[in-house]
Amino acid sequence: MHQISQYVYANDALLSMEIPTKRLPNPYHDFPYMVIKGVLPPHVCRDMTASAREDHDAIQAQLRGKALDTSIRKTDIHTLLPQHQALYEKAFTLLRPTMERFFNLSLGTSTKVQVLGYESGSFYAQHSDDSSELRDHFGKVIGYRAVAPERKLTTVLFTTSYTPNPTDHDHFNGGELLFNYLCDEKGNTITLRPEAGDMVVFLSNPYFSHEVLPVKKGFRLSLVQWHDGF
Repeated sequence: MHQISQYVYANDALLSMEIPTKRLPNPYHDFPYMVIKGVLPPHVCRDMTASAREDHDAIQAQLRGKALDTSIRKTDIHTLLPQHQALYEKAFTLLRPTMERFFNLSLGTSTKVQVLGYESGSFYAQHSDDSSELRDHFGKVIGYRAVAPERKLTTVLFTTSYTPNPTDHDHFNGGELLFNYLCDEKGNTITLRPEAGDMVVFLSNPYFSHEVLPVKKGFRLSLVQWHDGF
């Protein structure tokens, strides 16, 4: 393991990989990512979640207009209502300077917000947001090929909360956000269990490859966006 922040280490295997978009934050931060609490108030989160639950036009997540292999990803894309879009944009604008300082980036253009719903059994396998994995004939990751280098920063805003025993559609069990190559000093893989209103922010490169573990119960809803920067 090699240390990349005060409390987080990265798998040594990354040192031998070709990573065209390699970038890390200031190593003196406690963590190499941000978890910003209370970005949206509880009532707004509940409204967004209820809207998604009532969305009968949700589609299965696609890649360049084609359905994805459900062994890699099982996720629904919902529509964000205009009033919710406005609230999201206002919150993001307020947070933007803080993100830029933390990652030493000047953010440029951003993608359209993806509203991703995870029902029971839904998941998203290991992936990097800006690169495709290169694997050998044994299936082992040996490098990466940049396919979306304009993605410098990833933001994920949650409108539902992780809980061990969900009793309503505003909570879920399972569905943790796991960083595949990051761990603490004891070697425990970094796994986040966010609450409604939390925003997780991380660099989009392979150091921050991640997956969404299968949802066991309840409903997980997140607003995902990718941002260019320099």
